[in-house]
Amino acid sequence: MNREKGVAYCGLACCICSQNETCAGCRNDGCENKDWCKSFHCCKEKGVSGCWECEDFDTCDNFMLKKLRASSFAKFIAQYGENKLMDCLAENEKNGVVYHYEGGIIGDYDKAETEEEVFKMILNGDKAQ
Repeated sequence: MNREKGVAYCGLACCICSQNETCAGCRNDGCENKDWCKSFHCCKEKGVSGCWECEDFDTCDNFMLKKLRASSFAKFIAQYGENKLMDCLAENEKNGVVYHYEGGIIGDYDKAETEEEVFKMILNGDKAQ
């Protein structure tokens, strides 16, 4: 885990992402997708650390927030904080929970079907069935 990469504006975990080893992380202007990323531009314009700090979070039409993992991670940060998320992800990684399967952008957290299951996985490292 690379804590310096932190968490993306949308809530995804740059700190544990295996997609691009040379990326500095979304909030460090490292993401190659920042030109088209609504979360990146909107959060920078509003001066917020992430979607979870925005007053429009629950009603936003951002397609990234329609994805269960991203929206659940963002809601987790709103409730518990970024450090708690990164602590849990680091512990889960040590215990075999995979953020990205090799060669892809999905992992164990994507097996969850509800926000409650994602939260349970984050907090307890329980893999969704």
